[in-house]
Amino acid sequence: MKNHLALFDLDGTLFDTSDVNYYAYKDSLKHYNIQLDQEYFVKNCNGRHYTEFLPMIMENKEHLETVHKAKKINYVKNLYRARKNEHLFELIKLMQPEYHLAVVTTASRQNTIDIIRYFGYDSLFEYMITQEDITRVKPDPQGYLMAMEHFGITAENTVIFEDSEVGIQAAKATGASVMVIVQF
Repeated sequence: MKNHLALFDLDGTLFDTSDVNYYAYKDSLKHYNIQLDQEYFVKNCNGRHYTEFLPMIMENKEHLETVHKAKKINYVKNLYRARKNEHLFELIKLMQPEYHLAVVTTASRQNTIDIIRYFGYDSLFEYMITQEDITRVKPDPQGYLMAMEHFGITAENTVIFEDSEVGIQAAKATGASVMVIVQF
């Protein structure tokens, strides 16, 4: 019986999706004649929830959800731009016999499933918490705490892998051990 838990952020931790997300949003914003600068996106948007950064980009706020829905569609078209964290996936395979494995992300459920399926890891993770499952985004620890509760595993027996500042804050707030991914 497994009594340890490993939780993984998606974007920037398991996969480098900065180009995937950039091009998906760039294509989605073209309809509104908005040119999205890649440097701006990486610095100010990537890793943040769309409700935080899209209002800064779009004058007309009534189309935020439409753009986000289009982004989910364009995301799949750009998955070939993603890079997986090879070393982390090797560690995950070693952890699998002793640890429950779950993804906790503010990405959409559909995009999370899309990328995990694209790389052939459908059966690796036992559980996923995505933006549709939470009411508070990182740095709030809600998603991580929900996953810990789901498995009935304490913070002392949990390790969280994160890369972003807000994600690290959320992970630390749980009391679990935190492994920070700087780059891969």
